[in-house]
Amino acid sequence: MTRAERLALLPGLLARRILVLDGAMGTMLQRHKLGEADFRGERFANHPRDLKGNNDLLGITQRDIVGAVHAAYLEAGADILETNTFNSTRIAMADYAMEDLAYELNVAGARLAREVADRFETPERPRYVAGVLGPTNRTASISPEVENPGARNVTFAELVESYTEAARGLLDGGADLLLVETVFDTLNAKAALFAIAELFHTTGERVPVMVSGTITDASGRTLSGQTAEAFWHSMMHGNLLSIGLNCALGADQLRAHVADLARIADVHVSAHPNAGLPNAFGGYDESPEMMAEHIREWATSGLVNIVGGCCGTTPEHIRAVAEAVQGIAPRRIPEVAPHLRLSGLEPVVISPTTNFVNIGERTNVTGSARFAKLILSGDYTAALDVARQQVENGAQLIDVNMDEGLLDAEHAMRTFLNLVAAEPDISRVPIVIDSSKWSVIEAGLQCVQGKGIVNSISLKEGEAEFRKQARLVRQYGAAMIVMAFDEQGQADTLERRIAIGERAYRILVDELGVPPQDVIIDPNIFAIGTGIEEHARYAVDFFEATCELKQRLPHVRISGGVSNVSFSFRGNNPLREAIHAVFLYHGIRAGLDMGIVNAGALVPYEDIPSDLRERVEDLVLARRADATERLMAVADDVQGRAKAAVDDQAWRALPVQERLSHALVHGLDAFIVADTEEARQMVNHPIEVIEGPLMTGMNTVGDLFGAGKLFLPQVVKSARVMKKAVAHLIPYIEASQAAAQAEAELADPGMVHDTTRRGAGKILLATVKGDVHDIGKNIVGVVLQCNGYEVIDLGVMQPCAHILEVAQREQVDVIGLSGLITPSLEEMQFVASEMQRLGLNVPLLIGGATTSKAHTALRIAPEYEGAVVHVLDASRAVGVASALLSDEQRDAYVAQVRDEYSALRDARGVARPKELITIEEARTNRVSLDLSVPVPTPTFLGPRTYERWPLADLVDRIDWTPFFRTWELAGFYPDILQDPVVGETARTLFADANSLLDRIVREELLTAKASVGFWPAVSRDEEIVLYTAPDRADVAAVLHMPRQRMPKRAGNPNRSLADYVAPHDSGVLDYVGAFAVTTGHGLPELAAQFAAQHDDYSAIMAQALADRLAEAFAERLHEVVRKELWGYAPAEALSNAELIREGYQGIRPAPGYPACPVHAQKEQLFALLEAPQRAGMTLTESYAMLPAASVSGWYFWRPEATYFGVGELGESPAAAQRR
Repeated sequence: MTRAERLALLPGLLARRILVLDGAMGTMLQRHKLGEADFRGERFANHPRDLKGNNDLLGITQRDIVGAVHAAYLEAGADILETNTFNSTRIAMADYAMEDLAYELNVAGARLAREVADRFETPERPRYVAGVLGPTNRTASISPEVENPGARNVTFAELVESYTEAARGLLDGGADLLLVETVFDTLNAKAALFAIAELFHTTGERVPVMVSGTITDASGRTLSGQTAEAFWHSMMHGNLLSIGLNCALGADQLRAHVADLARIADVHVSAHPNAGLPNAFGGYDESPEMMAEHIREWATSGLVNIVGGCCGTTPEHIRAVAEAVQGIAPRRIPEVAPHLRLSGLEPVVISPTTNFVNIGERTNVTGSARFAKLILSGDYTAALDVARQQVENGAQLIDVNMDEGLLDAEHAMRTFLNLVAAEPDISRVPIVIDSSKWSVIEAGLQCVQGKGIVNSISLKEGEAEFRKQARLVRQYGAAMIVMAFDEQGQADTLERRIAIGERAYRILVDELGVPPQDVIIDPNIFAIGTGIEEHARYAVDFFEATCELKQRLPHVRISGGVSNVSFSFRGNNPLREAIHAVFLYHGIRAGLDMGIVNAGALVPYEDIPSDLRERVEDLVLARRADATERLMAVADDVQGRAKAAVDDQAWRALPVQERLSHALVHGLDAFIVADTEEARQMVNHPIEVIEGPLMTGMNTVGDLFGAGKLFLPQVVKSARVMKKAVAHLIPYIEASQAAAQAEAELADPGMVHDTTRRGAGKILLATVKGDVHDIGKNIVGVVLQCNGYEVIDLGVMQPCAHILEVAQREQVDVIGLSGLITPSLEEMQFVASEMQRLGLNVPLLIGGATTSKAHTALRIAPEYEGAVVHVLDASRAVGVASALLSDEQRDAYVAQVRDEYSALRDARGVARPKELITIEEARTNRVSLDLSVPVPTPTFLGPRTYERWPLADLVDRIDWTPFFRTWELAGFYPDILQDPVVGETARTLFADANSLLDRIVREELLTAKASVGFWPAVSRDEEIVLYTAPDRADVAAVLHMPRQRMPKRAGNPNRSLADYVAPHDSGVLDYVGAFAVTTGHGLPELAAQFAAQHDDYSAIMAQALADRLAEAFAERLHEVVRKELWGYAPAEALSNAELIREGYQGIRPAPGYPACPVHAQKEQLFALLEAPQRAGMTLTESYAMLPAASVSGWYFWRPEATYFGVGELGESPAAAQRR
């Protein structure tokens, strides 16, 4: 069978079954205990260097032994043999003075493997040879000298030369595939892929390429610092057959990282782990059965397409693995959205819902005089600080430019980027390599292991040079910015901006096969305000070109150097910053995705004084001929303001122990640090203050809370006081423990002494991956801490692997999971299944707004044999934790919960299956609209932005009842303020809330932003078709709205939201609205301020108020829509109570809620509204909204429109198929 025939069969094989790779070569060779003479053979008997350990040489001197190892693996069931060429590069062979043997070693290794494979191959069972290219013994990203982080012992060019020679030898020897293996430095692997691509380009012959990286330890990163996802982004340009991981870790430790690749990679996934971790003697202890059990689980979980073994594995391991995966379907390759995917040490994904991306500009010698001075003087340490400040100030990428006449730009670029690579806080973000000289760009590309961006290439030197540079940029693994510059010069008109951008895009995408998402067009930002009439429209032309290019060119991104626009006003930084803010405001609305900016000097658009903003907009939008003169007249008025607040409360009276207890019970923190210090000076050990008066006070708080005499707001205030006291004592406690440890070691050097103390138990809390909501979790944490539990709060958006890794490392007693959105329920189920797979026996608590006892019983508890308990609210958390951790109560309590959940499952089982009618029957019972009612026409079409809605306007719209429920105070506002049980607490809480609310409004600590829009619409069964204009020429979106399918009584329709839009064949053109509002901008900073002060009470209060303001904003905006923007109820005059009861015409259902339960529909909603650009709102992978204090949904105007729940199995066929 020829290589071509064999490769023709490969896609079909990969589609049908999991292929098996062989195991370790070195492990098998060690069994032969070969000596120096065996390695030398006759040919190398007089070689001047020792050769023992040069395993690759055995492919020449001991062919029978190597061939026998290959045969053993094929007999065990391997489909793919790896050549014995791991070190057969000129670079690695230098250790043996055998550089000139590299090509021959690769030919011999491939030829031997192919000969053996041919003996086992049949027409029904082809056997493949993967030519192995190892990492070499040098690294292009890491310095070999501790004192000189910029030093390198190999260059990219040297690696390319070495890999080219090796790859050519492997192909000449008969390899079917090329495998770049054990990648610990991604830049080395990029050199290998570059060499392979160049070889393919030169020879015209191409074979599949596999890449396998190495996660070196529990950090989840390669040796050079990349995460698995960042590594994939760096490799995805290689047109790979597969991406995978091998070596360093055993199957158990490697699984989470393989799962990450399986989720994100749109190629096959391979894995060949070690036989466990090395033991004390350097051996491997994981048996074939143990390893096969792990890999079978990977296969059944749909994680892999190709599996095998690395260090320590043998033919027995491969036989067990082959048997374990036999008959299991291979991983299905996912459809991955065409987003721009970049990486530094960490991944960056730029999608249509990503907000504007800041590219830091201060590491540019042409744009920053300070940076230029530092580079010219050789002060790279200070220059690194400039880069670090850019990242700290919010730059998501950094632009590096060394184009200065007095510089050796190539040397400076290499030096700086090599130093950046040694700074994880900088190199975590992608690099934009910026130069007008191709040689400098190429020097930069050879230093960056992540997937960066080239800034820029253009058509100025003609299409041939453009194609050459584009091919090389792609080969280096970077995205590319294309300047609007051709053979005639820079584009300075609207027409030329568009024409050059489209011409370049067509060459790149249609001819060269560059993924369109990796193409970024810069339509040229030129200086305005120059006094030259022809320059007046430069900004407007940029905006219009941006909009047109985004419409014409799918998936393209738009960028620009923002500071160029204000160049005429250099020297007046406040004015320049105002011009930048206005330019960005309008540019982002036009479709600007990213820009080179000073991340530390961006001012909010709304913060520009109104008179200045008007004049800047006159200039930017070319509204007046005298715009420059009018702008200069007010330029010096841009000033900032400072605010200060003073709190001079005083409270002194009781003895210190009583003062501490009283302060805790009453939540008074003004003098807690002073009182704690006074108490510390009265005891022998500082921990006695915690175990004495502080715990006495907290026990009182816990008792009062449990008895219903204190309520949650008071408990959170008490926790704030406790945290401040403990924070003061911690340094003293640590010093005391260190002294006790030292004293104990002096007394008994042979013993290990544990001076730590454990409280009521250790509980880990986390909001699961994809979810950003944590108010409830934070409250539970506070309550548990108040009752003596040690709480590890991981925060929000926590992946399963990290939750369980911390849980095992910290040996926690309980794990608590929280979530608000419905996708979180599936993630909780996944966590439970992973706990079962890992054999944990830690109780699992489930909580959050969307969770329920029924869902926990039906979906989560069956996944995990350990205790699983749904916790309704914070007041029950202590009782549940106490019962689970009590030796006396645990067994009976767990049995009671299991019986209760079993009964729920049984009851649900009896009730199912529910009777459902067909979709056709449901459609015949749809809502009947009165189409004679005139359709109101909105005052505008498409999206509109509200950049800063006055917070004061929202205060009267707040629905306070849910606020009190957040704090677990039952009752309706305002009656709750007079409640005989909780009234006093409610009044205090209400006063505190209004005090903070007044401050938030007065100081504008939060910002309310919104995007709202309207679109012409018609319905087709369960679909709503939105158009860009009333002529219905262009479809803006198609919305799938599930329909109820439960049997209904006469007169009660089977509803779908599509029913509230005129049917397409009715002759009536209808409209649908959409909105996205947030009051969460500024909340993380505000909450962080309170957290830094150990003030949980105020932090949670701020979160709760932001949520209420967001709902109030949604209600207020809907009122404006009804009365003004859509205007179908102009005379509406409802009280706030009537508004809360939704006594108005129309509805605003939200994706993810009962009437349209598919959270993924938020993607369409956000895209229509341009929510990231207009409101600064984005979506997580589970469709949670960021900021968390956000509300979004659809507007339906018709009188027939009411809220409803779809119920189970209520999707339309199209929606069901999508899900």
